[in-house]
Amino acid sequence: MGVPDMDVTVDQATSDMLLALAMGESGVMGEAMEMRAQLRADSSLDAKTFALVKIAALVALDAAPASYLFQVEAALTAGAAPREILGVLTAVAPQAGMARVVSAAPEIMIALGLELPAGPDTDTDTSNGGKRSR
Repeated sequence: MGVPDMDVTVDQATSDMLLALAMGESGVMGEAMEMRAQLRADSSLDAKTFALVKIAALVALDAAPASYLFQVEAALTAGAAPREILGVLTAVAPQAGMARVVSAAPEIMIALGLELPAGPDTDTDTSNGGKRSR
């Protein structure tokens, strides 16, 4: 599906915000972030647990890839270890289904800065300890 042939002018501020959102920088949505903080406080969950639950929800919803960038960063910032994020995948697999867990795994890998496995037609360089090249 291509880009529609429309004569639409998009101002720079709108373009910048859409780009930031597409890159997982949801902090550009100040009011939504304030609401998120209030929801966390109202949940009685600590920040780490709240962030891990949000990752579980993303998996269950088969969320868009960019959604994982912000939420994995929030979990790490709140003190979650990558192993605990893997634990979320393990915990939700029976309810969400393996297809959604498998779909989420590469998105979480990218959010953690890990390199995805190479396809059969690509060259693999693991000299950087599994870190994704940028």
